[in-house]
Amino acid sequence: MHGKSLISRLVSLTLLGVLFFTPPLLLLFDIPAENGLSWLPVWLFSGWLVLIMLTAWVMERSDEE
Repeated sequence: MHGKSLISRLVSLTLLGVLFFTPPLLLLFDIPAENGLSWLPVWLFSGWLVLIMLTAWVMERSDEE
């Protein structure tokens, strides 16, 4: 049962990553702010950071179980 729950968590993280970086969602953040800078780099790096942190958490948690 341990292997199946880890695989399902990793598949969920993969789907979350696909959702974060799909073009329709990326285009929502490609709008310039008042100062002329785009929010796209902020979205990309924060989404990347969230995915890395969640993956580390899932992998560390799988060692405890």
